Amino acid sequence: MEIGYGYRPPSLLFNKHLETIYPALFRKVDVGGFRRERIATPDDDFLDLDLLEGGSDKVVIISHGLEGNSSRAYVRGMAKVFFNDGYDVIAWNYRGCGEEMNRRLRFYHSGATDDLDVVVKHASNKYKKIFLIGFSLGGNITLKYLGEQQRKIDGAAVFSVPLNLESSCAKISWPYADRFLRSLKKKVIDKSKLMEGLDIANIEKIATLKTFDDRYTAPLHGFKDAVHYYRSCSSLYFLKDIGVPTLIVNAKNDPFLAEDCYPTHIDNKFIEFDYSEHGGHVGFAMFNQNGLYWSELRALQFISAIEK
Repeated sequence: MEIGYGYRPPSLLFNKHLETIYPALFRKVDVGGFRRERIATPDDDFLDLDLLEGGSDKVVIISHGLEGNSSRAYVRGMAKVFFNDGYDVIAWNYRGCGEEMNRRLRFYHSGATDDLDVVVKHASNKYKKIFLIGFSLGGNITLKYLGEQQRKIDGAAVFSVPLNLESSCAKISWPYADRFLRSLKKKVIDKSKLMEGLDIANIEKIATLKTFDDRYTAPLHGFKDAVHYYRSCSSLYFLKDIGVPTLIVNAKNDPFLAEDCYPTHIDNKFIEFDYSEHGGHVGFAMFNQNGLYWSELRALQFISAIEK
């Protein structure tokens, strides 16, 4: 299905917040047939994958956003459009994002490309062609991975990516930040009940994502502090090294993204930037398109063209 390059929201979704919130709260995607598979990581932990398998020799690996999982509507919608077009699908859950808490003290973070590599290695045992799709935090992981790896990937499409983690963390406002914080703090509290090494004293007083990252995300994953974490993991600094066809779609009205998430100075022939006027954050809703969203058709259009 051919689509235009510019996204236009339905008239019902008349501002960036509605474009962002409506799909998250109200979209339902009917796609069955997933098979759950658990794979081991090198440090004796595990990752849970949800697979759609039709015997294809090509696969798309979908990486979800902050505090998401493989059951989110945006993941299922993307899985559906590609599976219906003849691709197998792997929708993976980050550590601590599946139905069972992971075994190690660490969780996941915006630069955790080691875990994505475990999934890619697993897929490469079966598939001739591998494509990556990422949303938000998962888009950042995907782009960082492409910039630092020499492993064979055939192409990628990412949406709503905080290319600069530091400035985007400062940009995101209540109630979005509050929702993420409540989920993240609960996860830390739950893990503290299972293993030692997490000081949860006064965790309820943490009021910003940066403070949470300073206290938990950074030290748990080998970074000095939040700023060191942001600057080490922002995919903006890895774009110049990407060597496979890659589509980056960031809506200009995204309430999560700072100004430097729309770079114009990157000279890389492999990257196509699409800064749509509308779309919100992981939005891009369309009505009366057989349940499909613009982002899904755009990704399919881009990746299908790579194969021609």
